[in-house]
Amino acid sequence: MSCDLMRTALHGYLDGELDAARSAEFEHHLEGCRECAKALETEESLRSLLQRSSLCESAPVGLRKKIRAELDAATSFPIKQRIPVWQWAVVAASILVVASISWYAWPRPGTARNPDAPPFTAAELIDAHIRSLQPGHLTDVASTDQHTVKPWFNGKLDFAPPVKDFADDGFSLIGGRLDVLGGQNVAVLVYARRKHFINVFVLPTKEPDTPIHPPGLRQGYQWLHWRHQGMEYCAVSDVSVSDLHELAQLIYQ
Repeated sequence: MSCDLMRTALHGYLDGELDAARSAEFEHHLEGCRECAKALETEESLRSLLQRSSLCESAPVGLRKKIRAELDAATSFPIKQRIPVWQWAVVAASILVVASISWYAWPRPGTARNPDAPPFTAAELIDAHIRSLQPGHLTDVASTDQHTVKPWFNGKLDFAPPVKDFADDGFSLIGGRLDVLGGQNVAVLVYARRKHFINVFVLPTKEPDTPIHPPGLRQGYQWLHWRHQGMEYCAVSDVSVSDLHELAQLIYQ
């Protein structure tokens, strides 16, 4: 699947409109095309942001019926009957809005990467989280003691990840492991929240500190990204956004 074809399938994939074969082809293309994977992440973030912005309200039932009736009437016009100019203007304006959003949301060749974005895609992050949930993959060192988990990383990475336990706050450290994101070796701290697991990916960065960014959503998983004191963090789980943000704030302190 070429990048041009991928663009035509992007929204169908997001809306669950592709059949199984087409979806598999789409996902296979994403594995080898970082630009397209980034485009999907951008569209997902945009959709999530719009859903959280409270800018949209459901149209009243009466208005929906009126619009549907007008559309039905418009499609039944004889060819020789002219549609009012204002109706064409509404359609043209709608197309322009959609085209403008897609133009600015779609990353173009040569466009600089957002400096606040993580050095890996949402697809890579979620895939790593899902892999960790396979039996025997969650931790390489299983311990609730931060003084056991932190030394375990010594000699395995060229940096020392900060390790803290927040059991008193409802987030128990249960261990750590090594993983790879964006071609880089990363440390992963694993926390338990009730019956859910939270993976916190940690790697060094030379970029300036950032606040905790608004959450992203993909395949039912939430993630948060931030930078603090020379480290880049990304926390991902299926817990609620408020729980994930609470853990991020504890780590950020």
